[in-house]
Amino acid sequence: MQQLEQLLSLLRDWTAPAIAFFSSTDTLIQIGLIAALFVPALLLSRVVEPKLEAQARRIKGMPGLLRIIVAFLRRFEWLFFVALLALTNLVTHAVGWPAQTYLLRSAMILAGSWLAISVVSHVIRSRTVRTLFAWLAWIYVAAAVLGVVDDAAAVLDGAGFDVGDGRISVLTVLKTGLVLGLLVWAAYAAGNFLDRRIQQIDELTPSLRVLLGKIVRIGLVFIAGLVTLQSFDIDLTALTVLSGAVGVGIGFGLQKVVSNFISGIIILLDQSIKPGDTISLGDTFGWIRELRARFVSVVTRDGREFLIPNEDFITREVINWSFSDKYVRLDVNFGVAYDSNPHDVIRLAIEAAGSVDRVDNTRKTPVCWMTEFGDSALNFKLRFWIDDPQQGLTNIRGKVLLALWDIFKENNIDIPFPHREVIFRNRLETAPAPPTTE
Repeated sequence: MQQLEQLLSLLRDWTAPAIAFFSSTDTLIQIGLIAALFVPALLLSRVVEPKLEAQARRIKGMPGLLRIIVAFLRRFEWLFFVALLALTNLVTHAVGWPAQTYLLRSAMILAGSWLAISVVSHVIRSRTVRTLFAWLAWIYVAAAVLGVVDDAAAVLDGAGFDVGDGRISVLTVLKTGLVLGLLVWAAYAAGNFLDRRIQQIDELTPSLRVLLGKIVRIGLVFIAGLVTLQSFDIDLTALTVLSGAVGVGIGFGLQKVVSNFISGIIILLDQSIKPGDTISLGDTFGWIRELRARFVSVVTRDGREFLIPNEDFITREVINWSFSDKYVRLDVNFGVAYDSNPHDVIRLAIEAAGSVDRVDNTRKTPVCWMTEFGDSALNFKLRFWIDDPQQGLTNIRGKVLLALWDIFKENNIDIPFPHREVIFRNRLETAPAPPTTE
């Protein structure tokens, strides 16, 4: 109740001078000048802005810089408005009329601050965070121009409660949130920058580059949190019980999340899989696009992207087609008619496999072996090697089969249909006639 009475008294102290100020002749003249100056500023921006933006759009390869420049150009009316206010302020001082130019100076400072904040906030990609930052920064500048920062801070600091030897107030929460947000944003920006630099180091393996990038980003965010807590004299030992309770909750409620996170670290350390590897996990066949803290992104040949938990790569059987070498052997089974010469079939099959562009004939040439005398055909196994399994396995097998079909047709070698011979035998015998009795 005492705080509410203090607030009401403060509002009464502001009301009377405000009414007197805004009803004076000098104030009304300044308001008229401010309103009149915005019109030419708007007209000038509509003439100049399209031409400058067209020139700025020619900047290539720097999307971040282009976004800031375009954001500045689309607020050109505020730049002209600030310039006209500054010029008017100089003229009024030289002429000495009106006697008071407080509103002109305040409008110039507020417009310039709004222009700077709007442009700088476009560095933040999140629309919600960007809008919140812009409004909070502008409110602070407005309060500073009006000279009410200390009074507002006293009111916000009075709204709070004591916790042990410390005190938590609205002002403390706002300051902590603001500093934490800025430091975390700076940590993320620095982490992403360092991560991009690490990814360009060819001497490191892909898995080690990913691991170092994640460690750097997590470490910077952790340091940002510690710096924020220490800057406001928050005793970290008071958080021991809370951190213990949170740890128990994480252990029971987030087992899978923690398991996937630890599994991701193990995968990065043992380098069992890495970006670009071709893998098979269950029914999923594709290549690894990215390793994340909780999952692995696997892209299949049909364009689908599977987000597979890291734990599956630790606990399940994974086929890595390119773990130590991308050189992969594939088999194709086929059969020919019994009237074919097996020696010719083997020669033609090797020739057909070698004619396919993706089949490697330099390191290991294709081989063909006769495997059995089948029920309907002579069965063979054709083996060949490729060095690009990420391009697909089914398609290369299909090309080899088509090459076999073409070369067999050219050389009159038949691929028989399965057939069976069915022999019917009549085993019915005439039954003896029953004895007759007289």
